[in-house]
Amino acid sequence: MSEQTDVDREAAMARETVLRPHRHLFLRGIVAVLALTTPVFAVLYWLTIPGPGWPYVLVAHLVVIGATVVGVASFLNTTIVLRPDGVRERGFFGRTVHVAPGEAGAVILVHVYESSTLEALPQLFVATAQGRLLIRMRGQFWSQADMERVAEELDVPVTRPEEPMTMNQLRRAWPRLLYWFERLRFAR
Repeated sequence: MSEQTDVDREAAMARETVLRPHRHLFLRGIVAVLALTTPVFAVLYWLTIPGPGWPYVLVAHLVVIGATVVGVASFLNTTIVLRPDGVRERGFFGRTVHVAPGEAGAVILVHVYESSTLEALPQLFVATAQGRLLIRMRGQFWSQADMERVAEELDVPVTRPEEPMTMNQLRRAWPRLLYWFERLRFAR
């Protein structure tokens, strides 16, 4: 490679911004797993150690630990990267989405009431001009500042309803932007 190409690559990497979900969710998840599994496995070990069943409890405990490690790795790898060549999202389950400049046709930033509360959290939807969802950022996981950065990066006019919406109003206004189970009439 030429020296100029290396400089260009380094300059592009310098303009890369990595956004991550709220870090407090990680700590809450670890505390929840420990709080739920520690007493259960302590009792199971206590009941099975004198007999022949304790290896089964050990295997179950190792499976829970393995699932927790996979969950931790998935959380730590969840990112949205803002780069000169577009926005790249790596979701919790490993799905990667790349939105190139000009691919986004609509950006909607709406506050949605949480079910059975008066608290409204922001949600950002990035869709194609045809209405196909590309990226969704929910306020439970991402900060509003991060949502604003993504909207700014895409250079598309942002639709911002003035009033918060219920899930039913959101379902009627933009049904294709919701997950399949949220489109169902009985979904909250």
